[in-house]
Amino acid sequence: MAVSSPPSPHQNLASETPAWKKFLHQLIHLPWTWRITLVYLTFMLFMPIAAMFLKASTESPARFWEIATSEIALATYNVTFVTSIGAALLNGVFGTLIAWVLVRYDFPLKKVIDATVDLPFALPTSVAGLTLATVYSNNGWIGSLLAPLGIKVSFTRLGVAVAMIFISLPFVVRTVQPVLQEMEQDIEEAAWCLGASQWQTFWKVILPPLFPTILTGIALGFSRAVGEYGSTVIISSNTPYQDLIAPVLIFQRLEQYDYSGATVIGMVLLTISLILLLAINFLQAWARRYDSK
Repeated sequence: MAVSSPPSPHQNLASETPAWKKFLHQLIHLPWTWRITLVYLTFMLFMPIAAMFLKASTESPARFWEIATSEIALATYNVTFVTSIGAALLNGVFGTLIAWVLVRYDFPLKKVIDATVDLPFALPTSVAGLTLATVYSNNGWIGSLLAPLGIKVSFTRLGVAVAMIFISLPFVVRTVQPVLQEMEQDIEEAAWCLGASQWQTFWKVILPPLFPTILTGIALGFSRAVGEYGSTVIISSNTPYQDLIAPVLIFQRLEQYDYSGATVIGMVLLTISLILLLAINFLQAWARRYDSK
């Protein structure tokens, strides 16, 4: 019969060490890259978010719920998130198409058009809003063509959607484009040799590995559209219950010195955005697992 040896004092000391001390010990011995990353994220991301939550928590639960679910707040959530999702999905289709054309075809002024895709990145959002409002007004270049059809863009919710599409388009194009460049065309040619049509080749050969990347671009575009302020505040009429978005409502609350009310709406905006982004990331993970099978 084997007799186990008694535990050493070092083992007893290790087992009695509190969990927080173990965590602190591991934190101290992290590589410098980890330390710099944690410090940077703490000051630039975690602390601002924590400060917003603390400011919102100064309101009582009843008051918090009243502000977060007021009629005007619910209307702005609808305009902000529904319009942002619609703009992101539309860019998911046309952004992929633009990336496909830029990668698979050669044509005159290709480099100029390729560089122009990044213009919303460099263009100040207020300038973008002013330009879009002018072009899509009833007497603008595009708005004058839509006016006889009874379609009004500037100073409507449709104008908000146009602004969101404009500023979020590059995210989809620049996310999908590198993946398309790395895809081998031999697989497509093999599918054609086996009798697959162009649509079948795209649906069963090209789209499955490309789908997670498209979702990434949609998620980035959606995030950009939700937080957009400069262009939408100019091209919309900012009328409550019509085209007023949540960022503008937050700014209006700040102008009224209602800092806690603005923080409450901002926290709701952050929470809903986080939930939607987590859902998109879950779809990405599911698509990758499906593609690996």
